[in-house]
Amino acid sequence: QVQLVESGGGLVQAGGSLRLSCAASGRTFSSYAMGWFRQAPGKEREFVAAISWSGGSTYYADSVKGRFTISRDNAKNTVYLQLNSLKPEDTAVYYCAARLLGDTRVVLTWANKYAHWGQGTQVTVSS
Repeated sequence: QVQLVESGGGLVQAGGSLRLSCAASGRTFSSYAMGWFRQAPGKEREFVAAISWSGGSTYYADSVKGRFTISRDNAKNTVYLQLNSLKPEDTAVYYCAARLLGDTRVVLTWANKYAHWGQGTQVTVSS
């Protein structure tokens, strides 16, 4: 069982930056692919970014490509999401998710492919 705890959310002005962290429990973190999803009020949860279990592949939603960067530190059991050039439309609750293995886009960009979820962290971008 993997437990995930997100942190790093907050209130930031448009154009600003944040770094989200997701700390995972367990000794097999390096075997898990990790994803970030977000959900804005009144909207469905949507894919943001993912990184394969090996770290060799990363995927991004078109809406965040070039602005957000996902990375992982297996020694710290942590995955990060660097958010730059933030826009008001990035306002949402951001969720970290984990699944065992997986390295293809078709697997890592779908929420129902992930077995473990964190509680979410709020990101609010003011205009």
